[in-house]
Amino acid sequence: MTPRKPPYALAFVLGGGGVLGAHEVGMLRALAERGVRPDVVLGTSVGAVNGAFFAADPTLAGVERLSELWRQSNWSERSAGAALRRVSTLARSGTHLESLSEMRQRLLSLLPVTRVEDLQVPFQCVAASIERAAEHWFDRGPLVDVVLASCAVPGILPPVPIDGEHFIDGGIVNSIPVSRAVTLGARKIYVLQVGRLEQSLRPPRRPWEVGLVAFEVARRHRFAHDLHSLPDDVELHVLPTGGSAAPAYNDLPAQLRVGRIVRTVQRQIDSAYEASRRYLTQS
Repeated sequence: MTPRKPPYALAFVLGGGGVLGAHEVGMLRALAERGVRPDVVLGTSVGAVNGAFFAADPTLAGVERLSELWRQSNWSERSAGAALRRVSTLARSGTHLESLSEMRQRLLSLLPVTRVEDLQVPFQCVAASIERAAEHWFDRGPLVDVVLASCAVPGILPPVPIDGEHFIDGGIVNSIPVSRAVTLGARKIYVLQVGRLEQSLRPPRRPWEVGLVAFEVARRHRFAHDLHSLPDDVELHVLPTGGSAAPAYNDLPAQLRVGRIVRTVQRQIDSAYEASRRYLTQS
């Protein structure tokens, strides 16, 4: 398939957010029901995963399949043995919890196409280049590799090597890539975000909150700057999540309790769907 070239008039922008990415699935359902089809899908981190699945099948049926994947347990291993394997991986590597090869095989078994160019809708995802200390956008190549590069969270996955460079999570450099959509010519942009923008920040009180708060300040600053810099002729829609189905940004123990994650996935999908459906009806 020959990829369509920019400019792209209508863009979906899917931000990062880890386990909170189920909200984006509900938003995609609301958009698909209204027949809103993008000219390009842009993703960061978990938004790259969701975006790749949607770009492969940008229909309501495709969204339902993505919803089912989120509900299935194979999105995360839940056994005590899996936890021990993660500890073992950390002990061997000293830098990360998950095996890159295992994660790659898991994604290979789930993603419906092998190359970015084979997706039905043009798709791009962002990762951070270590060597260049810069954001890098992938619009072609092996789909599994570029998606892994975009969601290689430091400490969870090792850097992903591609063409002599090493890449880490795209949220480090561009967590909600509205600016990329504008660069590609979009004049109507739907932002699918995971709900952290709706939560107030407070100073860190526990050790794990220090890095999380710093990262959250940086990503919100970048997003606010991009919104302030939007051209006057760009129509922007930031879809709502519907409230508090997500664990708090600094509640790390809650985010690591997989049983809680599994129980809240459907609530995240449903709340974002209902809120986004109402928003789209009124806009």
